[in-house]
Amino acid sequence: MKKIMLLSLLFVPVTMMAQQDKDASACEESLFEKVTKIEKKQDNFHFLLNMNNSFDYNQADGEFQNAKFNMRQLRIEAKGNINDTFSFRWRQRLNRNNTPAPDGIDNMPSSSIDVAGIGVNVSDKFSMFLGKQCAAYGGMEFDLNPIEIYEYSDMVDYMSNFLTGANFQFQLAPNHQLQLQVLDSRSASMSDMYGEGYAQSKVPLVYTVNWNGSFGGVFNTRWSYSLMSQAKGHQSHYIALGNELNLNKFNAFFDVMYMREGIDREGIVSDIVGYNKLGGHQNDAEYLSFVMKAQYRFNPKWNFFVKGMLENEGFSKANGAIEKGKYRTALGYLAGLEYYPLKNSNLHFFLTYVGRHYSYTDKAKAYGVDDFSTNRISLGYIWQLPMF
Repeated sequence: MKKIMLLSLLFVPVTMMAQQDKDASACEESLFEKVTKIEKKQDNFHFLLNMNNSFDYNQADGEFQNAKFNMRQLRIEAKGNINDTFSFRWRQRLNRNNTPAPDGIDNMPSSSIDVAGIGVNVSDKFSMFLGKQCAAYGGMEFDLNPIEIYEYSDMVDYMSNFLTGANFQFQLAPNHQLQLQVLDSRSASMSDMYGEGYAQSKVPLVYTVNWNGSFGGVFNTRWSYSLMSQAKGHQSHYIALGNELNLNKFNAFFDVMYMREGIDREGIVSDIVGYNKLGGHQNDAEYLSFVMKAQYRFNPKWNFFVKGMLENEGFSKANGAIEKGKYRTALGYLAGLEYYPLKNSNLHFFLTYVGRHYSYTDKAKAYGVDDFSTNRISLGYIWQLPMF
């Protein structure tokens, strides 16, 4: 059945590769143009430096922990169009390990290379991207450049989002796109990903169907369903529904994400019951996440935002001494002010507050865990700087 699914996807017509994380610097003059005073008139090559740097004040349960400078994100990126048919893209995180994962199935670093591949534009309605890439999961926040995220939900933060494979796209209408994607389901070894005791799947792939829609630019959708082969006899199902409202200066999105896993890939609830300490992940994990963000650009140079996250984490089935049900509720609450000092530039300075609270059920507390909270105040900048 899996082989039939794969073959059917390989023969689907394709369209232009959607930008998985939006290019914030598209209208900004590059550093090369500023220095040389020469206007770059071609789209064959772009070189970008992605930065998120801040000074952080951290608390845990009301107690001061530390205050430090933190380069949270540092990525370099090259992309361009060779001609009307072929394009390329490469993005790498400079503050991550660049060594290929031992026994990884794609011979790629699991944490430093985000994107490395080529795009093929067959026609105005069909195209594909081949190589390492971002999974075409739904959700509005998932589509943003990672440098723009002050705090991810647990579900997205613990996911393996950059995998190797192929993405096929069909432009159903000018404002509606269908993506069909097939990727390796992991880049690390079985033992690193899941622990011991699992037999490797002969076809370790993840299949994703993604719909990106826009209704007059006012209401936008990014919905997806994914089926992942984790190990022999174990699969993961993931649904993500992203919904966005755009009203000129006001913007808001609401993401709903649900995951049921044969093996606890994220490891969050396995940690609660102590399985990760024993070298393995627990079976039948279940995660439900709600993320909402609203922002108001009350001045061309100033933007205010608030964000909330609610997540329920637990097990979908009982397994021996492990009871079925919810084990933890994770809350996140953010507020921030952003200042854009330059016209036609995505450079912005920010002052943000990030609060998290983790509440455990009685089933979880039987394993020795307890509720806790964290707080962070950050002052810093974000810039996707076009170098060339």
